[in-house]
Amino acid sequence: MNIIEINKRIKQRPPFQMIERVTELVPNKSAKGIKNVSVNEPYFMGHFPDAPIMPGVLLIESAAQLCSLVIAPEDAANDESKLYVLLRVKDFKFLKPVIPGDSLEISVECVLMSEAACEFDAKISVGGSVRAKGRMLFTAIDKSLVYEDEN
Repeated sequence: MNIIEINKRIKQRPPFQMIERVTELVPNKSAKGIKNVSVNEPYFMGHFPDAPIMPGVLLIESAAQLCSLVIAPEDAANDESKLYVLLRVKDFKFLKPVIPGDSLEISVECVLMSEAACEFDAKISVGGSVRAKGRMLFTAIDKSLVYEDEN
């Protein structure tokens, strides 16, 4: 999938869209994708000005966006009533910083899928060297529950 095909399937957009190319996708099973890290990304202005490092939470977000392509049916982009949300991040380890110029090779594999939730193992590498890895749990919720008026 190129960026245009990805944009048809996920809601995130720059500067928060992390997946730029999908090199492999097996629905409900696994995916591999690419994120090219550029010094022009806005978070590098403050994280850190003299030694830019991609924030760990954005590495997790990169993997989460790829997971959403695995669990969301192709027509889910047209279903405005549901949101896929991250419930839990477990045992994520950051082994070496990601810096501008790195090309992230992200792989995710579904290890549990039920009607209630989906769990994934994720690995983020640069040039074959693992930079981060961990597990994430997702569920689909009704959008109206998130945006309902509590008054």
